Amino acid sequence: MNFIRIIFVSFSLVPFTHAGQVSYNRDVRPILSENCFACHGQDPKHRKAKLRLDDRAGALADRDGVRAIVPGDLAKSEAWARIISDDEDDVMPPPKSHKKLTEIDKQVLKHWIREGAVYEGHWSFTPPQRNEAPKVSGAANPIDAFLQDRLLREGLKPAETAKPETLVRRLYLDLTGLPPKPAEVDAFVADKSLQAWGKLIDDLMDRETYGEHMARYWLDLARYADTHGLHLDNERSMWPYRDWVVRAFNENLPFDEFTRWQLAGDLMPEPSIDQLIASGFNRCNVTTGEGGSIKEEWIYRYAVDRTSTAVEVWMGLTAGCAVCHDHKFDPLSTREYYSLYSFFHSAADPAMDGNKKDTPPILRVPRPGDDKRLAALDAEIAEVDERLTAEVTKIKYQDPASLDPLPKSTRKETLWFEDGFPKGKLQVNGPPLKFVTKKEGPVFSGKRAITRTAKNATGQDVFSEGVPLTIPKGGTFFVHCYLDPENPPEAVMVQFYVGGWKHRVVWGAHEKIGWGKTNTHERVDMGPLPEKGKWVRLEFPAAKVGLNPGHKVTGYAFTQFSGKMGWDHFGIESTTNPVKDPTLSWKAWKGQGEGVRNKDLTDDLRKRFKGKAPGKWNAAQENELRRHWLTNVYAGASAVLGPLNR
Repeated sequence: MNFIRIIFVSFSLVPFTHAGQVSYNRDVRPILSENCFACHGQDPKHRKAKLRLDDRAGALADRDGVRAIVPGDLAKSEAWARIISDDEDDVMPPPKSHKKLTEIDKQVLKHWIREGAVYEGHWSFTPPQRNEAPKVSGAANPIDAFLQDRLLREGLKPAETAKPETLVRRLYLDLTGLPPKPAEVDAFVADKSLQAWGKLIDDLMDRETYGEHMARYWLDLARYADTHGLHLDNERSMWPYRDWVVRAFNENLPFDEFTRWQLAGDLMPEPSIDQLIASGFNRCNVTTGEGGSIKEEWIYRYAVDRTSTAVEVWMGLTAGCAVCHDHKFDPLSTREYYSLYSFFHSAADPAMDGNKKDTPPILRVPRPGDDKRLAALDAEIAEVDERLTAEVTKIKYQDPASLDPLPKSTRKETLWFEDGFPKGKLQVNGPPLKFVTKKEGPVFSGKRAITRTAKNATGQDVFSEGVPLTIPKGGTFFVHCYLDPENPPEAVMVQFYVGGWKHRVVWGAHEKIGWGKTNTHERVDMGPLPEKGKWVRLEFPAAKVGLNPGHKVTGYAFTQFSGKMGWDHFGIESTTNPVKDPTLSWKAWKGQGEGVRNKDLTDDLRKRFKGKAPGKWNAAQENELRRHWLTNVYAGASAVLGPLNR
C-alpha cells in the first residue's frame, strides 16, 4: 500500500516552470482540454474543421499544405499563428467561446511546440518513471533534493525548521489523523538521538490508528456509508468492509491484491472470508426501497454507479460522461463504458433494498476467535451427514405407487405429546411443571400426564425450539383435557408457534386470556369449557387456526386461566393415501409442481434444479434428489433416522 501513499504525495508537486522541460500531461493537456478540445477533441459530432488537437496524428496532419502543429517550428504551425492573432475572425479560441489563453498558457504552448510537440498518453495509463534526484548540497533525502533544487531555481529559501513540538504534531496528524498526547510530545522532544524521527514514524505506522486514518480517504472513494443513502436512509450493515480496509492498510496488503479483491474477490478460486468481504466495495453504492420505484431503472443505476466508480478510482477517468456519449476529453468511448458496465450489471443484489440493514445477498462474518469453534462444528456436521448417508442406504424403500394392488387409505395418528414433551426448550408460567402417574392423579393414556394449578392467573407449559412438526394434508388436532370438578379453570387454550405465536384455540371465557386478535386464527373461540371431572377429547382442524399442509410447527403451549386441570395425549391425525402422499411416495413427490417441491429442497438444490422437470433429470440427479427425499421428507425414515435427530 506504500504505492498509494506515494501517489497521494506526488499529486502535490509544483506546476510547470519554464526552467524545465514542458510535460504534455502536466502542462499542456490542461490548457488544451480547457480551451480547445470542446471543438477539436475526440467528439466527432462537435468537432470543427475536422481538426483534432487531442491526437498527435490529427494535429500534425497536412491539410492543403497547412499543418496545425509543426514540431519545432512555430512559424509553420497554424495553431500558433491563430493563438497570437489579433484578428477576431482568426484568433483561437474564438471570442464567442468565452475562452481566453493567459500569457503563461501561451508561453507553455510556445515552449512545447519548440521542443517538438511531444504528446503523451493519458496520465493514468502512463507508468510512473523514477527520475534521478538532483545533486543538492545538504539534502537529507531525495524528496528534499527535488524541493531544494526547485527552490534554488526560483531564487527562494526554505522556511526555518519547525520546532520539535510542531513537527511531532504534524507527523501524528499526517499518519494517524489524531494529535499527540502531551506525554508523547514530551517523549519526542526529550529524545535527542538521530533516529528519533524515524523511530516515531515506524511507531505511528505500526499503530491501528494509522490504518484507520488511511482508510478514511479510501472509504470516501469507495462511497462507504452506514446508511442506504436514499428514501428512508435506513441503517446499512457494511462495517466489516470498513474494518477490512483498515486491516489492509495496517497489514500493507499489496496494491494489486487490494484491487483484485475489491473488484472481484468473490470470483476468485475458493475465496477467503477477507476476499469475500473486500468485494463489498461493489455494494457501497446508494440504494432505495421507495415504493413505486421501477426495478429495471434501479438495477441500471446501480450498475452505472459501480462502473463509474471503478473507472474513476482505478483509471483516473471521469467515466460518467461516457454514460450518454463518447467522452469529450478522456479516452473512453460509450461502447467501452458499457462493455465494462456489463460486468457490474451481473450483480446479484435486488433493485429494492427493503429498507433493512442486511439486504441480501449477505455474508455472515464470524467473530474473532470463532474460527476454531466453527471448524469443530463443521466437522461434527460432516460426521452426522456421513452417518445419515450410511443409515439412508439401509432403508429398504418400496414406492407404494408401484405396488399391486395399490394400498388403501389409512387413518394416521401422530402424537406430539405422550408422557412428556419432545426434545427442545420448555418454559412454564406458574409453579414448576408437574406430572402425575395413574396412582397420583388422572392419566388418560401412557404412564403419566400433566397437572397444573393456577390461582386467578394464567398458567401454561410452553414447548419450543424442537424438531419441526409438519402439518399433514387434512390434519385434525386432538388433545385430552381433565378439568377438576372442584376447581375448574375459567378458560383453556392451545397455542402453536410457526414463526410466531399467532395460532390459538380457546374454550370457555376466552377474554380471560387476552392474546391474539379475536375472530382470526390468532384466537379462535371454540365455545364453552369441556365437561368437568372426566377426560374429554378436544378436536379442531389445523386449517381452523391457519395451519396448512406443509407448515412446520416448532412450538406449542398448553394454557389455562385459573383452576386445576390435566393435559394428555396430544397430536394430529389425518387420512393418508400412501399412493398420493408425497411424504410416502417418491412418485407422488416428483409429480408435484416445482414450486411445491422447492419447499423441501436446500438453496443449493433449488438453484441447480431450477426449471428442470423430473423428465429431464439424468440418473445421477435423480439419485441425488431421491437420497435427499429419503433423508428429509420420507415419513417412513423416522424409525431409522430418529435417533440421529435426537
